Amino acid sequence: MNILILGSGGREHALAWAVMQNPKCDRLIVAPGNAGIAMIAECAALDIEDGGAVVTFAEENSIDFVIVGPEAPLAAGVADRLRDAGLLVFGPSAEAARLEASKSFTKEICDAANAPTAAYGHFTDAEAAKAYVRTQGAPIVVKADGLAAGKGVIIAETVAEAEAAIDDMFGGAFGGAGAEVVIEEFMQGEEASFFVLCDGTDVLPIGTAQDHKRVGEGDTGLNTGGMGAYSPAPVLTDAIAQTALDQIIKPTMAEMAKRGAPYQGVLYAGLMIENGQPRLVEYNVRFGDPECQVLMMRLGTQAMDLMHACAEGRLAEARVNWADDHAMTVVLAANGYPGSYEKGSVIGGLDGLPEDSFQMMFHAGTTEQDGKITATGGRVLNATARGATLQEARDRAYAMVDQVNWPEGFCRRDIGWRAL
Repeated sequence: MNILILGSGGREHALAWAVMQNPKCDRLIVAPGNAGIAMIAECAALDIEDGGAVVTFAEENSIDFVIVGPEAPLAAGVADRLRDAGLLVFGPSAEAARLEASKSFTKEICDAANAPTAAYGHFTDAEAAKAYVRTQGAPIVVKADGLAAGKGVIIAETVAEAEAAIDDMFGGAFGGAGAEVVIEEFMQGEEASFFVLCDGTDVLPIGTAQDHKRVGEGDTGLNTGGMGAYSPAPVLTDAIAQTALDQIIKPTMAEMAKRGAPYQGVLYAGLMIENGQPRLVEYNVRFGDPECQVLMMRLGTQAMDLMHACAEGRLAEARVNWADDHAMTVVLAANGYPGSYEKGSVIGGLDGLPEDSFQMMFHAGTTEQDGKITATGGRVLNATARGATLQEARDRAYAMVDQVNWPEGFCRRDIGWRAL
Protein backbone atom coordinates (compact mmCIF):
# COMPACT_ATOMS: atom_id res chain seq x y z
CA MET A 1 0.00 0.00 0.00
CA ASN A 2 1.00 3.62 -0.61
CA ILE A 3 0.32 5.52 2.61
CA LEU A 4 0.15 9.24 3.36
CA ILE A 5 0.42 10.58 6.92
CA LEU A 6 -0.52 14.21 7.53
CA GLY A 7 1.44 16.08 10.21
CA SER A 8 4.88 17.13 11.36
CA GLY A 9 5.22 16.35 15.07
CA GLY A 10 6.45 13.63 17.37
CA ARG A 11 3.08 11.90 17.04
CA GLU A 12 3.51 11.66 13.28
CA HIS A 13 7.11 10.42 13.59
CA ALA A 14 5.86 7.65 15.89
CA LEU A 15 3.02 6.79 13.49
CA ALA A 16 5.45 6.71 10.56
CA TRP A 17 7.88 4.52 12.52
CA ALA A 18 5.10 1.99 13.30
CA VAL A 19 3.70 2.04 9.74
CA MET A 20 7.15 1.53 8.17
CA GLN A 21 7.56 -1.72 10.11
CA ASN A 22 4.44 -3.21 8.53
CA PRO A 23 5.18 -5.30 5.40
CA LYS A 24 1.93 -4.04 3.82
CA CYS A 25 3.49 -0.57 3.52
CA ASP A 26 5.17 -0.20 0.10
CA ARG A 27 5.64 3.57 0.13
CA LEU A 28 5.21 6.12 2.91
CA ILE A 29 4.92 9.88 2.45
CA VAL A 30 4.56 12.25 5.41
CA ALA A 31 3.41 15.82 4.79
CA PRO A 32 5.06 18.04 5.81
CA GLY A 33 7.13 15.84 8.13
CA ASN A 34 10.29 16.86 10.01
CA ALA A 35 14.02 16.05 10.06
CA GLY A 36 13.54 12.78 11.94
CA ILE A 37 10.72 11.60 9.71
CA ALA A 38 12.84 12.38 6.65
CA MET A 39 15.30 9.70 7.82
CA ILE A 40 12.69 6.93 7.46
CA ALA A 41 10.11 8.18 4.92
CA GLU A 42 9.53 10.65 2.08
CA CYS A 43 8.48 14.14 3.17
CA ALA A 44 6.36 16.49 1.06
CA ALA A 45 5.54 20.18 1.34
CA LEU A 46 1.75 20.37 1.53
CA ASP A 47 -0.87 22.55 3.23
CA ILE A 48 -2.53 19.80 5.24
CA GLU A 49 -5.55 21.97 6.13
CA ASP A 50 -6.39 22.47 2.44
CA GLY A 51 -8.64 19.49 1.66
CA GLY A 52 -8.53 20.05 -2.08
CA ALA A 53 -4.73 20.17 -2.12
CA VAL A 54 -4.52 16.99 -0.03
CA VAL A 55 -6.94 15.15 -2.36
CA THR A 56 -4.97 16.23 -5.45
CA PHE A 57 -1.68 15.17 -3.87
CA ALA A 58 -3.11 11.78 -2.82
CA GLU A 59 -4.47 11.12 -6.32
CA GLU A 60 -1.25 12.18 -8.06
CA ASN A 61 0.78 9.86 -5.81
CA SER A 62 -1.60 6.84 -6.04
CA ILE A 63 -2.21 6.91 -2.28
CA ASP A 64 -4.24 3.97 -0.95
CA PHE A 65 -4.64 5.08 2.66
CA VAL A 66 -4.43 8.47 4.43
CA ILE A 67 -3.78 8.78 8.19
CA VAL A 68 -4.57 12.24 9.60
CA GLY A 69 -2.33 13.04 12.58
CA PRO A 70 -3.31 16.42 14.09
CA GLU A 71 -6.67 17.89 14.99
CA ALA A 72 -6.62 21.05 12.84
CA PRO A 73 -7.05 19.32 9.44
CA LEU A 74 -9.81 17.14 10.92
CA ALA A 75 -11.68 20.20 12.21
CA ALA A 76 -11.16 21.77 8.77
CA GLY A 77 -12.94 18.85 7.08
CA VAL A 78 -9.94 17.31 5.30
CA ALA A 79 -11.15 13.77 6.08
CA ASP A 80 -14.53 14.64 4.53
CA ARG A 81 -12.88 15.86 1.32
CA LEU A 82 -10.80 12.68 1.10
CA ARG A 83 -13.85 10.46 1.61
CA ASP A 84 -15.84 12.43 -0.95
CA ALA A 85 -13.04 11.71 -3.43
CA GLY A 86 -13.29 7.98 -2.72
CA LEU A 87 -10.05 7.75 -0.71
CA LEU A 88 -9.67 5.57 2.37
CA VAL A 89 -8.93 7.74 5.39
CA PHE A 90 -8.31 7.26 9.12
CA GLY A 91 -9.84 10.21 10.96
CA PRO A 92 -13.28 11.61 11.82
CA SER A 93 -15.47 13.97 9.81
CA ALA A 94 -15.48 17.68 10.66
CA GLU A 95 -18.84 17.24 12.40
CA ALA A 96 -17.52 14.38 14.53
CA ALA A 97 -14.27 16.28 15.16
CA ARG A 98 -16.32 18.89 17.04
CA LEU A 99 -15.81 16.58 20.03
CA GLU A 100 -12.41 18.26 20.28
CA ALA A 101 -12.93 21.45 18.30
CA SER A 102 -15.69 22.68 20.63
CA LYS A 103 -15.68 21.97 24.36
CA SER A 104 -19.26 23.22 24.70
CA PHE A 105 -20.36 20.74 22.00
CA THR A 106 -18.72 17.90 23.96
CA LYS A 107 -20.55 19.00 27.10
CA GLU A 108 -23.83 19.05 25.15
CA ILE A 109 -23.14 15.49 23.91
CA CYS A 110 -22.27 14.33 27.45
CA ASP A 111 -25.53 15.79 28.75
CA ALA A 112 -27.51 14.01 26.02
CA ALA A 113 -25.64 10.72 26.57
CA ASN A 114 -25.80 11.00 30.37
CA ALA A 115 -22.00 10.57 30.48
CA PRO A 116 -20.38 11.61 33.79
CA THR A 117 -18.30 14.78 33.50
CA ALA A 118 -17.63 18.02 35.39
CA ALA A 119 -20.41 20.51 36.06
CA TYR A 120 -19.98 23.50 33.75
CA GLY A 121 -21.17 26.77 32.29
CA HIS A 122 -20.75 28.00 28.68
CA PHE A 123 -20.25 31.73 28.06
CA THR A 124 -19.92 34.16 25.16
CA ASP A 125 -19.16 37.27 27.27
CA ALA A 126 -16.72 37.96 30.07
CA GLU A 127 -19.06 39.49 32.66
CA ALA A 128 -21.44 36.52 32.70
CA ALA A 129 -18.46 34.16 32.97
CA LYS A 130 -17.01 36.11 35.91
CA ALA A 131 -20.37 36.15 37.68
CA TYR A 132 -20.49 32.34 37.36
CA VAL A 133 -16.96 32.04 38.80
CA ARG A 134 -17.85 34.25 41.75
CA THR A 135 -20.89 32.08 42.47
CA GLN A 136 -18.97 28.79 42.17
CA GLY A 137 -15.74 29.80 43.90
CA ALA A 138 -12.26 28.37 43.34
CA PRO A 139 -10.38 26.22 42.42
CA ILE A 140 -12.11 26.23 39.06
CA VAL A 141 -11.15 25.43 35.45
CA VAL A 142 -11.36 27.98 32.62
CA LYS A 143 -11.20 26.58 29.06
CA ALA A 144 -11.10 28.21 25.65
CA ASP A 145 -13.95 26.58 23.73
CA GLY A 146 -11.98 25.99 20.51
CA LEU A 147 -8.67 24.45 19.47
CA ALA A 148 -5.73 26.01 21.33
CA ALA A 149 -2.93 23.45 20.74
CA GLY A 150 -3.36 21.95 24.21
CA LYS A 151 -2.75 25.27 25.97
CA GLY A 152 -6.24 26.78 26.32
CA VAL A 153 -6.93 25.36 29.79
CA ILE A 154 -6.29 27.36 32.98
CA ILE A 155 -6.67 25.72 36.40
CA ALA A 156 -7.39 28.78 38.56
CA GLU A 157 -6.59 28.45 42.26
CA THR A 158 -8.41 31.70 43.12
CA VAL A 159 -11.38 33.67 41.81
CA ALA A 160 -9.00 36.47 40.80
CA GLU A 161 -6.91 34.04 38.72
CA ALA A 162 -10.07 32.75 37.02
CA GLU A 163 -11.23 36.29 36.22
CA ALA A 164 -7.80 37.13 34.76
CA ALA A 165 -7.95 33.96 32.61
CA ILE A 166 -11.41 34.95 31.37
CA ASP A 167 -10.13 38.41 30.42
CA ASP A 168 -7.15 36.84 28.62
CA MET A 169 -9.35 34.47 26.63
CA PHE A 170 -11.94 37.03 25.60
CA GLY A 171 -9.05 39.44 24.97
CA GLY A 172 -7.63 37.18 22.27
CA ALA A 173 -4.81 35.36 24.10
CA PHE A 174 -5.84 32.13 22.34
CA GLY A 175 -7.10 33.73 19.13
CA GLY A 176 -10.47 32.58 17.87
CA ALA A 177 -10.36 29.56 20.23
CA GLY A 178 -11.21 31.86 23.14
CA ALA A 179 -14.18 33.63 21.55
CA GLU A 180 -16.34 31.37 23.73
CA VAL A 181 -15.38 30.00 27.14
CA VAL A 182 -16.36 26.92 29.13
CA ILE A 183 -15.96 27.06 32.90
CA GLU A 184 -15.87 23.75 34.75
CA GLU A 185 -15.89 22.38 38.23
CA PHE A 186 -12.38 21.42 39.37
CA MET A 187 -12.36 17.61 39.54
CA GLN A 188 -10.27 15.85 42.17
CA GLY A 189 -8.48 12.59 41.41
CA GLU A 190 -5.84 11.21 39.07
CA GLU A 191 -5.97 11.87 35.33
CA ALA A 192 -5.31 9.24 32.66
CA SER A 193 -5.82 8.82 28.93
CA PHE A 194 -7.88 6.02 27.39
CA PHE A 195 -7.54 5.36 23.65
CA VAL A 196 -10.13 3.54 21.57
CA LEU A 197 -10.68 3.04 17.85
CA CYS A 198 -14.21 3.59 16.53
CA ASP A 199 -15.48 2.68 13.05
CA GLY A 200 -18.91 4.24 13.39
CA THR A 201 -20.37 1.07 14.88
CA ASP A 202 -17.82 -0.84 16.95
CA VAL A 203 -15.38 0.36 19.61
CA LEU A 204 -11.99 -1.27 20.25
CA PRO A 205 -9.80 -0.21 23.21
CA ILE A 206 -6.15 0.07 22.14
CA GLY A 207 -4.37 1.26 25.25
CA THR A 208 -3.98 3.60 28.20
CA ALA A 209 -1.40 6.23 29.07
CA GLN A 210 -0.67 9.03 31.49
CA ASP A 211 1.00 12.25 30.49
CA HIS A 212 2.59 15.09 32.40
CA LYS A 213 1.00 18.34 31.24
CA ARG A 214 2.73 20.78 33.60
CA VAL A 215 6.11 22.20 32.65
CA GLY A 216 7.71 21.81 36.10
CA GLU A 217 8.81 18.82 38.12
CA GLY A 218 6.29 17.49 40.59
CA ASP A 219 3.60 18.52 38.05
CA THR A 220 3.92 22.23 38.81
CA GLY A 221 3.90 25.34 36.64
CA LEU A 222 2.13 26.16 33.40
CA ASN A 223 0.19 23.67 31.29
CA THR A 224 2.00 22.53 28.14
CA GLY A 225 1.21 20.24 25.23
CA GLY A 226 2.79 17.48 27.37
CA MET A 227 6.29 16.99 28.83
CA GLY A 228 6.29 13.20 28.86
CA ALA A 229 4.07 10.14 29.10
CA TYR A 230 4.02 6.46 29.99
CA SER A 231 1.88 3.45 29.14
CA PRO A 232 0.01 1.58 30.51
CA ALA A 233 -1.63 3.86 33.10
CA PRO A 234 -1.71 1.98 36.43
CA VAL A 235 -4.72 3.97 37.67
CA LEU A 236 -6.82 2.86 34.67
CA THR A 237 -7.54 -0.70 35.76
CA ASP A 238 -9.50 -3.08 33.55
CA ALA A 239 -12.60 -2.51 35.68
CA ILE A 240 -12.35 1.30 35.47
CA ALA A 241 -11.67 1.11 31.72
CA GLN A 242 -14.81 -1.00 31.27
CA THR A 243 -16.84 1.52 33.29
CA ALA A 244 -15.51 4.34 31.08
CA LEU A 245 -16.45 2.35 27.97
CA ASP A 246 -19.96 1.56 29.21
CA GLN A 247 -20.83 4.92 30.80
CA ILE A 248 -18.90 7.47 28.72
CA ILE A 249 -17.48 6.32 25.38
CA LYS A 250 -20.16 3.99 24.02
CA PRO A 251 -23.02 6.38 24.95
CA THR A 252 -21.08 9.20 23.23
CA MET A 253 -20.63 7.11 20.08
CA ALA A 254 -24.32 6.20 20.09
CA GLU A 255 -25.31 9.87 20.45
CA MET A 256 -23.00 10.90 17.58
CA ALA A 257 -24.48 8.19 15.32
CA LYS A 258 -27.99 9.30 16.31
CA ARG A 259 -27.09 12.83 15.18
CA GLY A 260 -25.96 11.57 11.79
CA ALA A 261 -22.26 12.05 12.55
CA PRO A 262 -20.93 8.52 13.25
CA TYR A 263 -17.40 8.66 14.61
CA GLN A 264 -14.54 6.96 12.74
CA GLY A 265 -10.93 7.16 13.90
CA VAL A 266 -9.12 7.18 17.20
CA LEU A 267 -10.91 8.72 20.17
CA TYR A 268 -8.83 9.77 23.13
CA ALA A 269 -10.78 10.18 26.35
CA GLY A 270 -9.05 12.16 29.08
CA LEU A 271 -10.49 10.77 32.30
CA MET A 272 -10.36 11.93 35.91
CA ILE A 273 -10.51 8.95 38.26
CA GLU A 274 -11.55 9.27 41.88
CA ASN A 275 -12.59 6.40 44.15
CA GLY A 276 -12.61 4.02 41.18
CA GLN A 277 -15.08 6.15 39.18
CA PRO A 278 -14.08 7.81 35.89
CA ARG A 279 -15.43 11.16 34.70
CA LEU A 280 -14.68 12.74 31.33
CA VAL A 281 -12.24 15.67 31.32
CA GLU A 282 -12.15 16.06 27.52
CA TYR A 283 -12.17 14.22 24.23
CA ASN A 284 -9.45 14.48 21.61
CA VAL A 285 -10.17 13.24 18.10
CA ARG A 286 -6.59 12.11 17.35
CA PHE A 287 -3.75 10.36 19.11
CA GLY A 288 -2.36 12.37 21.99
CA ASP A 289 1.11 13.84 21.70
CA PRO A 290 3.24 12.56 23.47
CA GLU A 291 0.95 9.60 24.35
CA CYS A 292 1.03 8.37 20.75
CA GLN A 293 4.77 7.81 21.07
CA VAL A 294 4.41 5.32 23.94
CA LEU A 295 1.38 3.62 22.35
CA MET A 296 3.20 3.11 19.03
CA MET A 297 6.28 1.83 20.85
CA ARG A 298 4.09 -0.84 22.48
CA LEU A 299 1.81 -1.60 19.49
CA GLY A 300 4.52 -1.69 16.82
CA THR A 301 3.66 -3.14 13.41
CA GLN A 302 0.04 -4.02 14.30
CA ALA A 303 -0.82 -0.31 14.65
CA MET A 304 -1.24 0.08 10.89
CA ASP A 305 -3.45 -3.02 10.61
CA LEU A 306 -5.70 -1.71 13.39
CA MET A 307 -6.03 1.75 11.79
CA HIS A 308 -6.73 0.16 8.40
CA ALA A 309 -9.43 -2.11 9.88
CA CYS A 310 -10.96 0.94 11.55
CA ALA A 311 -11.05 2.91 8.27
CA GLU A 312 -12.66 -0.03 6.45
CA GLY A 313 -15.28 -0.65 9.16
CA ARG A 314 -13.80 -4.01 10.19
CA LEU A 315 -13.15 -3.37 13.90
CA ALA A 316 -15.51 -6.16 14.96
CA GLU A 317 -12.93 -8.68 13.68
CA ALA A 318 -9.82 -6.81 14.94
CA ARG A 319 -7.81 -7.80 18.00
CA VAL A 320 -5.03 -6.02 19.89
CA ASN A 321 -2.08 -8.17 20.91
CA TRP A 322 -0.49 -6.47 23.89
CA ALA A 323 2.92 -7.47 25.18
CA ASP A 324 3.21 -7.34 28.96
CA ASP A 325 5.51 -4.33 28.80
CA HIS A 326 5.81 -0.62 29.57
CA ALA A 327 6.88 2.41 27.58
CA MET A 328 7.94 5.94 28.50
CA THR A 329 8.67 9.09 26.51
CA VAL A 330 10.52 12.15 27.79
CA VAL A 331 10.03 15.44 25.94
CA LEU A 332 13.01 17.69 25.29
CA ALA A 333 11.75 21.25 24.87
CA ALA A 334 13.33 24.59 24.02
CA ASN A 335 14.29 26.77 26.99
CA GLY A 336 11.39 29.12 27.73
CA TYR A 337 8.64 26.75 26.57
CA PRO A 338 5.61 27.00 26.93
CA GLY A 339 6.37 30.74 26.82
CA SER A 340 8.57 32.38 24.20
CA TYR A 341 11.62 30.46 23.05
CA GLU A 342 14.42 30.73 20.50
CA LYS A 343 14.41 28.73 17.27
CA GLY A 344 17.34 27.58 15.18
CA SER A 345 19.70 26.14 17.80
CA VAL A 346 21.77 23.13 16.71
CA ILE A 347 21.18 19.78 18.43
CA GLY A 348 24.16 17.45 18.81
CA GLY A 349 24.58 13.87 19.98
CA LEU A 350 21.76 12.37 17.92
CA ASP A 351 23.89 10.27 15.57
CA GLY A 352 24.90 7.61 18.06
CA LEU A 353 21.47 6.98 19.56
CA PRO A 354 19.99 3.46 19.43
CA GLU A 355 17.09 2.90 17.04
CA ASP A 356 15.21 -0.36 17.50
CA SER A 357 11.92 -1.75 18.84
CA PHE A 358 12.98 -0.84 22.39
CA GLN A 359 14.18 2.74 21.95
CA MET A 360 13.67 5.57 19.47
CA MET A 361 14.27 9.30 19.48
CA PHE A 362 11.16 10.71 17.83
CA HIS A 363 11.51 14.21 16.37
CA ALA A 364 8.80 16.80 17.01
CA GLY A 365 10.09 20.26 16.08
CA THR A 366 13.22 19.79 13.98
CA THR A 367 14.60 20.59 10.56
CA GLU A 368 17.87 19.82 8.80
CA GLN A 369 20.10 22.71 7.73
CA ASP A 370 23.55 22.20 6.19
CA GLY A 371 23.68 18.65 7.52
CA LYS A 372 22.83 19.74 11.09
CA ILE A 373 19.60 19.08 13.01
CA THR A 374 18.15 22.34 14.34
CA ALA A 375 15.24 23.08 16.67
CA THR A 376 12.15 24.70 15.15
CA GLY A 377 9.51 24.23 17.84
CA GLY A 378 8.74 24.36 21.54
CA ARG A 379 8.66 20.60 22.02
CA VAL A 380 11.53 19.31 19.92
CA LEU A 381 12.45 15.68 20.68
CA ASN A 382 10.82 12.65 22.37
CA ALA A 383 13.19 10.11 23.93
CA THR A 384 11.00 7.00 23.86
CA ALA A 385 11.74 3.53 25.21
CA ARG A 386 10.03 0.35 26.34
CA GLY A 387 11.01 -2.29 28.86
CA ALA A 388 9.72 -5.19 30.93
CA THR A 389 9.05 -2.69 33.75
CA LEU A 390 8.36 1.03 33.82
CA GLN A 391 11.67 1.56 35.62
CA GLU A 392 13.53 -0.22 32.80
CA ALA A 393 11.74 1.90 30.19
CA ARG A 394 12.54 5.03 32.21
CA ASP A 395 16.23 4.15 32.50
CA ARG A 396 16.48 3.62 28.73
CA ALA A 397 14.65 6.86 27.93
CA TYR A 398 16.82 9.00 30.20
CA ALA A 399 19.99 7.29 28.93
CA MET A 400 19.02 8.61 25.49
CA VAL A 401 18.31 12.08 26.90
CA ASP A 402 21.77 12.15 28.47
CA GLN A 403 23.43 11.55 25.11
CA VAL A 404 21.83 14.62 23.55
CA ASN A 405 24.00 17.75 23.43
CA TRP A 406 21.57 20.67 23.38
CA PRO A 407 22.25 23.44 25.93
CA GLU A 408 19.27 25.42 24.57
CA GLY A 409 16.84 22.69 25.66
CA PHE A 410 15.51 21.15 28.87
CA CYS A 411 13.41 18.24 30.08
CA ARG A 412 11.67 17.12 33.23
CA ARG A 413 13.62 14.54 35.20
CA ASP A 414 10.62 13.01 36.99
CA ILE A 415 8.43 11.56 34.22
CA GLY A 416 6.49 8.60 35.64
CA TRP A 417 7.01 9.65 39.26
CA ARG A 418 3.46 8.83 40.36
CA ALA A 419 3.64 5.29 39.02
CA LEU A 420 7.19 4.71 40.26
